[in-house]
Amino acid sequence: MTLFVFIGSLLLAMALGVPIAYALLVSGVALMLQLDNFDAQILAQNLVEGANSFPLLAVPFFMLAGEIMNAGGLSKRIVVFATALVGHVRGGLGYVAILAAVMMAALSGSAVADSAALASLLLPMMIAAGHDPARSGGLIASAGIIAPIIPPSIGFVIFGVAGGVSVSKLFMAGIAPGLMMGVAIAFTWWLVARKEGNTPPPKASRAQRVSAFRQATWALVLPIIVLVGLRFGVFTPTEAAVVAAVYALLVSTLVYRELQWRDLYGVFASAAKTTAVVMFLVAAAMVSSWLITIAQIPGQLVALLQPLLDDPKLLMFAIMVIVMLVGTAMDMTPTILILTPVLMPVVKAAGIDPVYFGVLFIMNNAIGLVTPPVGTVLNVVAGVGKLKMDAVTRGVLPFMIAEFALLFLFVLFPQLVTVPAKWFY
Repeated sequence: MTLFVFIGSLLLAMALGVPIAYALLVSGVALMLQLDNFDAQILAQNLVEGANSFPLLAVPFFMLAGEIMNAGGLSKRIVVFATALVGHVRGGLGYVAILAAVMMAALSGSAVADSAALASLLLPMMIAAGHDPARSGGLIASAGIIAPIIPPSIGFVIFGVAGGVSVSKLFMAGIAPGLMMGVAIAFTWWLVARKEGNTPPPKASRAQRVSAFRQATWALVLPIIVLVGLRFGVFTPTEAAVVAAVYALLVSTLVYRELQWRDLYGVFASAAKTTAVVMFLVAAAMVSSWLITIAQIPGQLVALLQPLLDDPKLLMFAIMVIVMLVGTAMDMTPTILILTPVLMPVVKAAGIDPVYFGVLFIMNNAIGLVTPPVGTVLNVVAGVGKLKMDAVTRGVLPFMIAEFALLFLFVLFPQLVTVPAKWFY
């Protein structure tokens, strides 16, 4: 009954148009009333404590780093460098988008920020080169969601805090799957773009490639600093976020000099607004998480899924299908916050590695950013590129199918995730 009350009140509030954060609070109050344990003071205490977490400090700093990179010219130089490398091959601008997305994913960890930057920089170039606008927009959207998989990832930070999993291990485990995701998208682009009769841009000269590399060096050094620092324990993920933000600020203002001091207010304000939305969601979700534990909902779910506990692969398949369906109607952050405390006890009861589960869970949620009807990243690309939403949705389908195929390949062969993860540990 408690499980029905929680899910029913949450879905009803969302159906009435209540924002997700407030819908989570509504479901929390409904659970309190069901348990005959309503206390406004407990509600307020859990709301405050939900955001009072040192690891969660990584979220605003990574978001700030992403804003600074886009405004300070780091993202633009990465696109220029990728164009110099692969822009001359058939369908080259598509490979530029994928390569740039992978490199930018190692800078910001935000799918929305990366997709917006790629759409503004590359989509006009792809359309001018004769590529189908819908397919180009779909490619950029599907490449942009690599950001939550390759570290530093805001999604991994939120999942790690909500599920009690090492954020550093999640970061290291996400490297190989993120790169494989880029390869899967590139292969799909090769299949769909080879029929186009576009004339690729001329091949960049050696001098042009060297110049582009030099210009992008300052941007490319950042992920190396973050990953090496995490790998050897120089700093925590939270401290890595601070390093990323400060480094991006110094490079943007003192080296590239594209970010003027008078522009900083707008950059900081934009990052603060986005952070406020995410942190309020986290705080509200922690209220529900506490009540879910008190109501013993995880135990009920474990009992419900008891027949699948002896077959981890079948259980993972079932969970991934559930997350996939939820992702069509809900954004990434609330999905992580709502499902993580419910699913983690089931995963542990089945003996599944929480880090492996976390990588697949975040990957599934990232793909949810390009699945209609919600598709946050689809909306961003359509808005920035001035395309119709249904056109971008049609264009993203082959790439989305490839990403889901890769996800379920990871379910069938966990070693594709766990073995490289041990190398990076």
